Amino acid sequence: MEQNKMGVMPVNKLLLSMSLPMMASMLVQALYNIIDSMFVAQLSENALTAVSLAFPAQNLMIAVGTGTGVGVNALVSRSLGEKNKERANLIANNGLVLYVISGIIFAIFGMLGSEIFFRAQTSDPEIIRLGTDYLRVCCLLSTAVFLQFGFERILQATGRTFYTMLTQGLGAIVNIIMDPILIFGLFGAPALGVKGAAIATVFGQVCAATLACWFNKKKNDDIVINPKKYHLQAHAVKSIYAIGVPSICMASIGSIMTFGMNKILIAFTSTAAAVFGVYFKLQSFIFMPVFGMNNGMVPIIGFNYGARKPDRLMKTMHLATKYAMAMMAVGTIIFWAFTPQLLGIFNASEQMLAIGIPALRIISVHFLLAGFNIIRISTFQALGHGVVSLTVSVLRQLFVLLPSAFIFSRIWGLNATWLSFPLAEGVALIIMIFFWHKIFKKEIKPIFDEIAVKETAEA
Repeated sequence: MEQNKMGVMPVNKLLLSMSLPMMASMLVQALYNIIDSMFVAQLSENALTAVSLAFPAQNLMIAVGTGTGVGVNALVSRSLGEKNKERANLIANNGLVLYVISGIIFAIFGMLGSEIFFRAQTSDPEIIRLGTDYLRVCCLLSTAVFLQFGFERILQATGRTFYTMLTQGLGAIVNIIMDPILIFGLFGAPALGVKGAAIATVFGQVCAATLACWFNKKKNDDIVINPKKYHLQAHAVKSIYAIGVPSICMASIGSIMTFGMNKILIAFTSTAAAVFGVYFKLQSFIFMPVFGMNNGMVPIIGFNYGARKPDRLMKTMHLATKYAMAMMAVGTIIFWAFTPQLLGIFNASEQMLAIGIPALRIISVHFLLAGFNIIRISTFQALGHGVVSLTVSVLRQLFVLLPSAFIFSRIWGLNATWLSFPLAEGVALIIMIFFWHKIFKKEIKPIFDEIAVKETAEA
């Protein structure tokens, strides 16, 4: 019987083979994020601000998608490591049903809550109108992005990350092509403005989800996609969300943080909120490759934990940490050396440059610490400790970052607000190290001891 590569291939080669396709596809996705906002910025600064203020709601969709995916990914890869293919199929198919339900919920929010969401952040009627148009389209058709998440996470969990590179790449490329056509009305299409950007986004997601579904049907022998056979079961849903809900909550906290930061910044000027939105677009180009490394690492750790191979688990985590921190170091250099040029991509005004240059440089100080923290958080999730990841995230963003941003803004002004990011990441690092020592001592070290005893007995 052929062995799964996650249990036998040399770890460095395995990690790179699993991660590089994901990193490439996420770089394309990050490029799309930048180009999307670049086109919107050509309309007006208010249009850019509207899209920036929509980010917390979009991030909530991403939170539900990635969080559910963390549960599906960890359980499918662990079940395959335990050679329990039937459970792997059940988890994968139940995950897809949960994604469809998520899309329906967000469609209802899009219809009823989009305008309320923007009125809670600003009183500018143009920003409210533009933002509502944009967000309503993204939410009404959100089932597309949820199914894309679902099918791609199944491919990742079974080690087929090359195909996810193709699906994500296709979605991003379609977005990039359709953006200027629908925003500005090229080739006879209507000029739809920010609504065109939203339609282009959804169209790309539909294409990516369709291709990912096809790959699972035709190229994935480990999982059978058949929701009728593997119908929704309470114990499977509970297992997925036992790991996934903490991750959803953790990412949702990012939405709360962004919403809160927008409220703090817009009290100074709407340009400050636009700068914050631009920062998130730019930092995605640095963070996305790290998340790609992350996505390649999680199934390897889950598989080898299930297969009782702690040496491979630890080596995977250490290598991923080194690679992540190296990428973050490069990102910090770019943010410091080319700050005006980065802001210039978004048609930055003199006021935006004055606010944005110190903002980007100060915030990027935390990148190196973030690289370490991201890998450790995902390791906790892969080992089934989603609550630990949630605890760290809550403390970092709600108990350190937001309060310190508010206090710094009131005492020292706008530029001091950005210092809250490196402060929060440093606190998170300390907490992370504490939790890791406890988990290693309780769950990883006993496996090493068990193997040592067995080897001594055989000798």
